[in-house]
Amino acid sequence: MAANLDPDAQLMLRVKQGDMTAFEELVEKYRQPVINLIYRTLPDATEAEDLAQHVFLQVFKSAHRYLVSAKFSTWLYTIARNLCLNEIRRRSRHPAESLDVSHPDNEDQPLRQYEDTKNYSPPDLLLQDELTQKIEQALAELPENQRTAILLFREDEMSYEEIAEVLGCSLSATKSLIHRGRETLKQKLKPYMRTGTWRETGY
Repeated sequence: MAANLDPDAQLMLRVKQGDMTAFEELVEKYRQPVINLIYRTLPDATEAEDLAQHVFLQVFKSAHRYLVSAKFSTWLYTIARNLCLNEIRRRSRHPAESLDVSHPDNEDQPLRQYEDTKNYSPPDLLLQDELTQKIEQALAELPENQRTAILLFREDEMSYEEIAEVLGCSLSATKSLIHRGRETLKQKLKPYMRTGTWRETGY
């Protein structure tokens, strides 16, 4: 059975036994995806990094209770989302503590937003940059559960079942969230669909 385990779950079982090298491997693999996910909910690069550290601290503290009931990434993103929601609730109770939410300039932003595997001419680069900004804006305007579902489905390639577990909702509700979110994005980004650039985003 162990041979059929999710490789990351195998690493986490080693963490459970006190293997720090295995923990470092998991942090190295998932640090940036976790930061990206948090940043989409709390658009402050510094805070996203800080909260990501709390996510992995929680992973380490919970290692002794870890059971292989799902993929490691599902368990990890559930922790990340719960910490994000806790932070949102904290901010709503103490708004004065989070008034200065910055949107860092691109050169200061450590996050990978979208991988660019194509070569663009200067006019195309301008269009691609504008499209990326529009996608970011459209994603930010989605309800949190729709945005998280789409990001996990698109960028982390998680299954509907895994996303449902992260969100804590039914499979049918998850499919509905993704469908509604994608339809909303298509409407907001309709002007770009005629350029052909839309297809490259995958949404």
